[in-house]
Amino acid sequence: MIKELGLKKVINASGKMTILGGSTVDKEITSVIEEALNIYVEMDDLQNKSGEYIANILKCEAAYITSSASAGIALTVASLIAKDNLSAIENIFKHSKKNPNKVIIQKGHSVNYGAPIQTMVNLGGGEVVEVGYSNECKKEHIETMIDEDTIALLYVKSHHAVQKNMVSLEEMSEIARRYEIPLIIDAAAEEDLRLYPKLGDIVVYSGTKAIEGPTSGLVVGKEKYIKNIRLQNKGIGRAFKIGRENILAITKALDIYLNKKKNNKIEIKDLEEFLEKVKKIKGVTGKISKDSSGREIYRVELDFGIGRCEKIKDKLKDGEIAIYTRDYLCNLGKLEIDPRPLKDGDLDIICNRIESIIKEIGE
Repeated sequence: MIKELGLKKVINASGKMTILGGSTVDKEITSVIEEALNIYVEMDDLQNKSGEYIANILKCEAAYITSSASAGIALTVASLIAKDNLSAIENIFKHSKKNPNKVIIQKGHSVNYGAPIQTMVNLGGGEVVEVGYSNECKKEHIETMIDEDTIALLYVKSHHAVQKNMVSLEEMSEIARRYEIPLIIDAAAEEDLRLYPKLGDIVVYSGTKAIEGPTSGLVVGKEKYIKNIRLQNKGIGRAFKIGRENILAITKALDIYLNKKKNNKIEIKDLEEFLEKVKKIKGVTGKISKDSSGREIYRVELDFGIGRCEKIKDKLKDGEIAIYTRDYLCNLGKLEIDPRPLKDGDLDIICNRIESIIKEIGE
């Protein structure tokens, strides 16, 4: 159907991005999807047993599979408001107006990752309370805003969030425990799946980023909270339902992810060779840089100079093969090349395309 729809070939040098479909999946996962599409199951039983299985391999109390990480945030917030009250579950927006619904987040974590995180909290009936400043937040900023209407603290572990002068995850965890308020951790793209449940009460992951599964999300944490998230199927969870094929596929993807050694097709030496080639193009400089949020991910950061970076970024996308780079630093004249989704030969295509674009637009 790719040809029939006239879809353009894409080289993904931007990372595991939702706008490009997240990740490609292992053949073992596609076989699970094919099997699942040709059987019937009791969906509640599947959700419960897959949750038990995942909780066991992640060594946490409970787990629940959702349609996406965003859905996981919305369902979590709704469950903290409605708990196990069926009337509240079925009428979450009426209920949230007269009951505690405030979620505290550091202003530097109030991000847009393709959609505002505030919107996901609002979808669950929550009201976002931003604390501190975009360049500074202290424990006191959080503590002074906690009151009887506070249902949770929300911490965003992501490169999208401000990294400096924020309250750390460990400090946020300590505050949550001291005030006996649940801590939600948005760890959508994080790689250490067993770490975050030790620090938070409810942790949200994307199934299609580090885990390299199908479109899905995963919520793990304390059983007393996860059990109420399951009940949201009778409310807004109906709009976020996930099919049997993706439930089984993300479960298999987790098995594969936790049991295989990391084996990147593109290695550091490949990035170094690519960088040396690109730096021979007049007017281009660059370096290899580590992910800003501290993950062990290395990328090539190319500096084209302020003014022409936007043109280069757009022309890379507009070619016969669309090349997507990581463009968060484009306003500073820089594009990043993320090697994780690349295939053999992609770096050469990118280098040649950059060279032809610069010849076209001038230095």
